[in-house]
Amino acid sequence: MSSKKLINSSVRCLEDNLEGLVAINPGLRLIKDQHVVVRADIGDMKNEGKVGVLCGGGSGHEPGHAGYVGRGMLSCAVAGNIFASPPPAAILTGLRTIAKDNPGGCLVIIPSYTGDRLNFGLGVERGLSEGLKITTVTVGEDCAVQSKDRSAGRRGLCGMFLVIKIAGALSEEGKSLEEVTQQAQLAARSMGTIGLALKPCSTPGSTGPLFTVPEDEMELGLGLHGEAGVKRVKLMSAKDTVKLMIDHMTNPDNSTHLKVNKGDRVACMINNLGGMSVLEMNIIAKETVQYLEVDLGLNLDRAYCGTYVTSLEMAGVSITLLHLSDTFARCLDAPTTAPGWQTPLLSPGHTDRHTPEPMIPAEVTRSTVQHTQGVTVSKGHGELVYDVLQTVCKRLLEHEDTLNVLDSLSGDGDTGSTVARGAREILGKLGSRDDPQMHVTCPSQLALELAQIVETVMGGSSGGIYSLFFTGAAAGLQKEVSPKAWLDAMTMGIAPIQRYGGAEQGDRTMLDALIRARDSYKAHVDTMSPVEAFAQAVKAGEAGMESTKTMKAHAGRASYVNADLLTRPDPGAMVVAIWLKAVLEAMQSS
Repeated sequence: MSSKKLINSSVRCLEDNLEGLVAINPGLRLIKDQHVVVRADIGDMKNEGKVGVLCGGGSGHEPGHAGYVGRGMLSCAVAGNIFASPPPAAILTGLRTIAKDNPGGCLVIIPSYTGDRLNFGLGVERGLSEGLKITTVTVGEDCAVQSKDRSAGRRGLCGMFLVIKIAGALSEEGKSLEEVTQQAQLAARSMGTIGLALKPCSTPGSTGPLFTVPEDEMELGLGLHGEAGVKRVKLMSAKDTVKLMIDHMTNPDNSTHLKVNKGDRVACMINNLGGMSVLEMNIIAKETVQYLEVDLGLNLDRAYCGTYVTSLEMAGVSITLLHLSDTFARCLDAPTTAPGWQTPLLSPGHTDRHTPEPMIPAEVTRSTVQHTQGVTVSKGHGELVYDVLQTVCKRLLEHEDTLNVLDSLSGDGDTGSTVARGAREILGKLGSRDDPQMHVTCPSQLALELAQIVETVMGGSSGGIYSLFFTGAAAGLQKEVSPKAWLDAMTMGIAPIQRYGGAEQGDRTMLDALIRARDSYKAHVDTMSPVEAFAQAVKAGEAGMESTKTMKAHAGRASYVNADLLTRPDPGAMVVAIWLKAVLEAMQSS
């Protein structure tokens, strides 16, 4: 794993990070020569006598902690070096900034790591000795530890930011320091978090990752700094991973478990540890919501999914559960200006969340083929069309891997898989030869059916291109079905591809095979039998495909690739050559 990072200097990472945050968010201020971020309106807060809320920790956990400074959350955040607790002097500076001359006082929320407890403790003691009004709450909601032996204790993980949200909202309501502290302590005792990593992270300036996880394994129960988890498990599906995590968190045999019972009202935070894609996070969110509501029978009143606290670029996720009271729910819903807080979109007029049922019947959203008038052919001709379709689909499936490998040289390596999806869907809808379920005896209608299938199932540019082709071809087959009509269908199918795709012959695309085949068929259709004319078209299409080896790409993804790397045929052109040859195969065997 590479440790390269787009930074200026590993020495100035902390300063550059905070200066960038403040540059983007003018409502924040950075205290000069200190790694302390405060609200720009801190004077107004103190004049109103509202409780200040302070937290902090090592950098590398962005958006935590400085990203949660704002009205309704933190008044001040103190940052340490990468994965290191901030020094007591900086913590004391933050305390003086928000608690001095503030009758409301200040609550300090301390992550339960040894360094944080020591350094924040020193800062708080010095603040108290100066007469500042300060209380503390230590958050350690980690549910990974199984041993009952004395240890460093439970770590403070993503649940800390739910505590911060609750405390900040109560402060904005004007609640006393005692009440804010009491509710923050209650929240800290009412939650649990479990983490899991697929891949480690590396710190700026390092030569490699902090730890290693084999490609086929996952680390369950790790901390925010790359500390080892409770066990390694084999890589599994998102559904099974979510079950593993929540079962461990709620297992009564685990000394640090969170007790939950059917019907309990809870909030859930699904957190990206830095390196997970949004696609993965949405899948994990879906499985988490379903497992909590359906399998465990919990009342999931609040749910959050996003990047709340990270471990640099670690590929991993944490799940936090909080037993929800009316006070906690109200505070979680309260507005905040903190840039790091992400709020889910709820249904209009609702504050409590409910997993929705489908709101629109599937029949309304399903695309249907408009039935058009078109000539029909004999049953025997329809059987030939059936054979052609079946043969084409089979040959495309046989070449799936070959096409993927070819596409990986100039694209994203999925051409074979894309056309295979369409082929499988067509085979599934085709029915039997004696009882076909598609309109094989009405070619124009069949072309529209094929257009719908490929645009829906294949998707992407390939699905769009072939949908245009079949839609255009349908118009050429409405009035007659003859060799000339099939020629017209090819021409009318090619036209919209050129019109909307912007490619021409010679641009190193599928058109280099398709147009050559069409032109050859046009040249021979009046002088040869249909099979002989089409055999010549297949040869021309294959020659067109081979010609793309030496072409410079002017369209498609290949146009972004170094021309020196393009020494094989264009995969789209090869797809055309494959189905042209398959059509001929079916015609010759009929």
